[in-house]
Amino acid sequence: MNGIVHLVDDDEAIRDALTWLLRSRGLPLQTWASAEAFLSDYSNVMSGCLILDIRMCGMSGVELFDELHRRGCMMPVIFLTGHGDVPLAVNLLKRGAYDFLEKPFDDNALIERVQEALRVDAERRQQDHERARIQARLALLTERERQVMEAILAGKLNKVIADDLGIAMRTVEVHRARVFDKMGVRSAVELAQILARYFPSLGSKNNTP
Repeated sequence: MNGIVHLVDDDEAIRDALTWLLRSRGLPLQTWASAEAFLSDYSNVMSGCLILDIRMCGMSGVELFDELHRRGCMMPVIFLTGHGDVPLAVNLLKRGAYDFLEKPFDDNALIERVQEALRVDAERRQQDHERARIQARLALLTERERQVMEAILAGKLNKVIADDLGIAMRTVEVHRARVFDKMGVRSAVELAQILARYFPSLGSKNNTP
């Protein structure tokens, strides 16, 4: 997973207890005593998940959550909440928080949710990496190769593509081979599958069986 648990809580006792718990389960952890301190260190290259206390001195966990969203942070956020904060926590779930745990929380439940959040973040980062890789391959296509690729995705035969573009069928075959080579695929089906997964607007043009 390779992500880090980022814990932000102004209660030293809670930080100490969670530090011991998470590290005893082999989970990498970094702690901050305030939302302001975390923001001063925050970078969009951070990975993993966040554990935030809802109510803290200064900037609250909710305000930190909103600011991180504004900055485009995609890490899953788990809130620690008191009994009176449950309605607020439910509202935060609707706004994109990953989960909340009511104090006092069960240690095993917390560990389970943290591990799941780390997996979610790792999968998202892998998908982002693959999307960037495919986007780079798409950028290698010439305008004509792009036209041929879109026709392939529409399920058109080489002869039809040739007629539509006003070029020889042999030229279509050459462009088709170059598209497959640049995109790192071996068939129209494979091409459609990867584009449908990462670029639905392109992949949805596929009418191949």
